[in-house]
Amino acid sequence: MEKTSKMQEEKHLTGTLVLSVFTAVLGFFQYGYSLGVINAPQRVIEAHYRRVLGIAPIDRSAINFTDTNGSMIFPDLEGMDVGKSTLTLYWSLSVSIFAIGGMISSFTVGWIGDKLGRVKAMLAVNVLSIIGNLLMGLAKFGPSHILIIAGRAITGLYCGLSSGLVPMYVGEISPTALRGALGTLHQLAIVTGILISQVLGLDFLLGSDDMWPLLLGLSGAAALLQFFLLFLCPESPRYLYIKLGKVEEAKKSLKRLRGDCDPTKEIAEMEKEKQEAASEKKVSIRHLLISSSYRQPVIVALMVQISQQFSGINAIFYYSTNIFVRAGVDQPVYATIGVGVVNTVFTVISVFLVEKTGRRSLFIAGLIGMLASAVAMTVGLVLLSTFAWMSYVSMVAIFLFVIFFEVGPGPIPWFIVAELFSQGPRPAAIAIAGFCNWTCNFIIGMCFQYIADLCGPYVFMIFAVLLFSFVLFAHFKVPETKGKSFEEISAEFRRKRRSAIKGPKATTELEDLRGSKEA
Repeated sequence: MEKTSKMQEEKHLTGTLVLSVFTAVLGFFQYGYSLGVINAPQRVIEAHYRRVLGIAPIDRSAINFTDTNGSMIFPDLEGMDVGKSTLTLYWSLSVSIFAIGGMISSFTVGWIGDKLGRVKAMLAVNVLSIIGNLLMGLAKFGPSHILIIAGRAITGLYCGLSSGLVPMYVGEISPTALRGALGTLHQLAIVTGILISQVLGLDFLLGSDDMWPLLLGLSGAAALLQFFLLFLCPESPRYLYIKLGKVEEAKKSLKRLRGDCDPTKEIAEMEKEKQEAASEKKVSIRHLLISSSYRQPVIVALMVQISQQFSGINAIFYYSTNIFVRAGVDQPVYATIGVGVVNTVFTVISVFLVEKTGRRSLFIAGLIGMLASAVAMTVGLVLLSTFAWMSYVSMVAIFLFVIFFEVGPGPIPWFIVAELFSQGPRPAAIAIAGFCNWTCNFIIGMCFQYIADLCGPYVFMIFAVLLFSFVLFAHFKVPETKGKSFEEISAEFRRKRRSAIKGPKATTELEDLRGSKEA
């Protein structure tokens, strides 16, 4: 019986399903590439900004403070500082405008996903990616700072929409038995994009003075590939059946995705969900935020996003090159790429772990491992000046931190939100969670440098404290969603709520996430 069930699950993994998931997660590949690509050619691009803006490089040691007669002169150092601050402003905008674009567009995910459908929405937003990458690719032929900032902003708009539409689509087309594994592919696409951007950004590849515009605009090729492949992908059966009421089209789409498997059970589940969705009012973002019926799952959805961004993973990548230099690594850039390789390998491993071990246990285990690594990182950095071998402790801590992140806190937040909500509130919930993720991303990008300068090597203790709080929250509040139906996930919320509120008349704020009268 068990063997038959396993064979049935394997049949669910059809060629059409693989193509559809691969095509969708190309959006996350572009997201990862855009995150990583701007770092490698920083010095080259800043030098180009100087030429375009007419800012001379500052070398105070080479400034001559006397004239030909030996008299003191006072060069315009203030003007030079103004030029440096202008350059810093444009570079900061070039980096951070990407997250601002994502923040703005993430709120419209639910609307565009319901208005156009999942596949057509991904098709439409791909135009933004193509335009943004085209602007960056042509940056040398115009005011480069303006073209790069505009291109990064438009690409950010695309990634904000894509980061909501892709999990929504993949979650709705995946069989329950494969939902977690296929959902983990979002994070795999991100880290693959980051790794490829790091490798291509090497000086002798595309990180040179001549090739950097091609490096910045290269993810437009992935956008074009996704655009054409989307024409081969079926629309989400759940969207067709529940949202549009197109029963026959939903069955045809399900047949394409599942092959010869009997769709009766899934159709029955959709029908039940459709009836329950019909009994509740349309769920807007505002209603989702103020309704007590959705309060607990919304809090869980937001907290898993916050824990992903505030875990300190960006700080690790910030410090990695510096630590490798102190450890005596001749080519620290290759060691940093090594971190990217480890990042990718363990994301692949998490694809297989997530359905065997479960979301909640992997999430908590990852957070605990990151907590221990953050403490080790702090000890290594503080004692680095006293014991030279502490640099190796820091190096090991970097790799372990990345490994534990990719095991749980990295991939799980991207798809667990879709599992916590039914068809009605799901688009609004994904929009809120996406906005939260992008906002935290922006805060880390803007504030971490100042916090690191203020706290020095102790900055990782801040993340250790945050990680400890995230572990406690996950232990008490995050339910296990592996292989569970919506009713079972709802029951898990009720159980946790009742354990916190004693008494026979205690009520849960999540009696039913769908707002129906039945628990």
